[in-house]
Amino acid sequence: MTTQDVSSPRSLLATVTARVAGFEPYLYALLRIIFAVVLFTHGLPKVLRTAHGSMADPMAASINLIQNVMGLPFAGQLAFLVMLLETAGALMLATGLGTRLVALLIAIQMVAISYALGPTWPWIDRGIEFPVLMGFLALYIVARGGGVYSLDARLSTRLR
Repeated sequence: MTTQDVSSPRSLLATVTARVAGFEPYLYALLRIIFAVVLFTHGLPKVLRTAHGSMADPMAASINLIQNVMGLPFAGQLAFLVMLLETAGALMLATGLGTRLVALLIAIQMVAISYALGPTWPWIDRGIEFPVLMGFLALYIVARGGGVYSLDARLSTRLR
């Protein structure tokens, strides 16, 4: 009998952990891309002025939220910036270009959305559950950057 049994739970866990760790850079890139796709699906209907879920005109809904719920001036211009962030910013996030800046802007947007929709929590009731999750995911991306598989990493390597 050996001192370390290969089939022990601890040994099995160490083996699985080592193998999964090798996929981490790919999984992080996939996380960044999926996050961007989710964001893009909110921006594209604003660009096209088409229905999105229960909203007949998402751009008009954004303007209404900014102007009447949040009480901010220049609602049309701010809604346009939101639309740009959710489309062009999402594409930049997916490719990993300007990742930290774009993710920071998304985190700020999610704070604003949470403020406007709060204090209701469940998303099914138009609460802040989804924007809070998106905001914290954006903050994680701010801290982490684009990762190995991003245009940021590629540009950084070329500049050296």
